[in-house]
Amino acid sequence: MLKQLSIYAENRKSTLKNITGILEAEQINILGSVTNDSAEYGIVRMVVSEPDKAAQALEKEGYLCKLTDVTGVEVADEIGNLHHLLQALSESNINVDYVYLSFNRNSGKPILIFHTDDITEVEACLTTKGFTVVQEGRF
Repeated sequence: MLKQLSIYAENRKSTLKNITGILEAEQINILGSVTNDSAEYGIVRMVVSEPDKAAQALEKEGYLCKLTDVTGVEVADEIGNLHHLLQALSESNINVDYVYLSFNRNSGKPILIFHTDDITEVEACLTTKGFTVVQEGRF
């Protein structure tokens, strides 16, 4: 299981730069991220090397943060792998709320990071179906 840091921030110039600057100052590595925006606010979702420390540093600077459990699955860099993963989840009646991409710095393989309702059930399902679930601190 991975911890995802969600940062709720105003959609204005230099916001993302400010966030990444805070993380750099704290020596926190961004392992994967996705940004969703609207007219006034956005959500920056990240898997980082030290999620608790990152949330604390960003909150100190006035950002609203939330830590959420997500699943990371290592896959080969081949056509159709996202489809195969989603098909396996669909066959088990598991809905995926969102997905984004990172990579395993040790193996060089892509990691699909996604959020679902029941992380424990999802990880058991995927492991049973032969997928490699990534644990915190392992990529």
